[in-house]
Amino acid sequence: MRLMTATAKILLLGSGELGREFVISAKRLGAHVIACDAYAGAPAMQVADEAEVFSMLDGTALGAAIDKHQPDYIVPEVEAIRTEVLKQYEDAGFNVVPSARATIMTMNRDRIREVAATELNLPTSTYLYAETLDEMREAVAKVGLPCVIKPVMSSSGKGQSTVRSADAVDAAWDYAVAGMRGDRSRVIVEAFIDFDYEITLLTIRTRDGVLFCDPIGHRQERGDYQESWQPTPMTPQAVAAAQDMAKAVVDNLGGYGLFGVEFFVKGDRVIFSELSPRPHDTGMVTLISQNLTEFDLHARAILGLPIPAITQHGPSASAVILADRESSDFTITGMAEALVPPASGIDVDIRIFNKPTTRPYRRMGVALALAKDGTADDARAAARAAAAKIKIVHGG
Repeated sequence: MRLMTATAKILLLGSGELGREFVISAKRLGAHVIACDAYAGAPAMQVADEAEVFSMLDGTALGAAIDKHQPDYIVPEVEAIRTEVLKQYEDAGFNVVPSARATIMTMNRDRIREVAATELNLPTSTYLYAETLDEMREAVAKVGLPCVIKPVMSSSGKGQSTVRSADAVDAAWDYAVAGMRGDRSRVIVEAFIDFDYEITLLTIRTRDGVLFCDPIGHRQERGDYQESWQPTPMTPQAVAAAQDMAKAVVDNLGGYGLFGVEFFVKGDRVIFSELSPRPHDTGMVTLISQNLTEFDLHARAILGLPIPAITQHGPSASAVILADRESSDFTITGMAEALVPPASGIDVDIRIFNKPTTRPYRRMGVALALAKDGTADDARAAARAAAAKIKIVHGG
């Protein structure tokens, strides 16, 4: 069946698990999606209309894909992209989501940090940059210990570590370099913040204004999210501060779509951390927690479609399912056991990402739980228990 309105064509740059869910949401709204990634058979490619295989850092290949498909929307899903090519095409009249400037600023932690701290005067951690090991040693000495080391360009926490002693600095540099994406050998050295908890505030910039989802709490290891839950308790003052700061940043960046804005929270004090101009990994909890997922919201905002009131189904949580080794010969088992509700009033669900290979700590799926008659802690326990029942069996 053909829709009466013209079908929007979307070129998706990056085809991981977040891209996969976005494609599903966009397809439900009638979009035609071309999924791009550096390897064939990536998760989003499996549900898209077409696929292209090339490195997002290959400017010539990126331009060729845009020229070939003439998309209505160019939607980045990964951080390592030849952003100057996106700017050239935006200047030529293409619609980059949310904007080429937003992509350039947020693909590089140093640039978005300067927007937040210098242009908007938002509270941030004390920080310095370094491009060599010697510069990083000097930055650590000035910022003080403990501190957090991050590549200015990476994804899903890769290359991030907390340094608590001087003898760990060199190893942190090596780890950051190994986790870098793109071609910028630069790190940010941040003073460690004494915070009560971290949140992601999903912020949707639409043609009718800025909307917010309930704050999402999350726990990280190795700089990568392990579990998230929604809602997370915050004082009204902290919520208002986070929303004000998130709105200031997304309005500065411009364009339309969903942004994942991260904050540290200490009592009523809220400190800006990072921002992603696209659905956020911690936001996978919205696959069970809300009437509209973060992917639905991103698609609607991009396409200029109405967004009704965002409502919560109840306290919810997500927990990641991780691989522990490199392999292309594996089977995922335990689905039947994982999908058994642990108690009355708790629903569980599983999303397997269908990645063709495993490697240590690679996310292969996520467990979801909704505690309709309970608390976020109940949902967290149920999600962790479901994730633990999924096994990745190698060989044979």
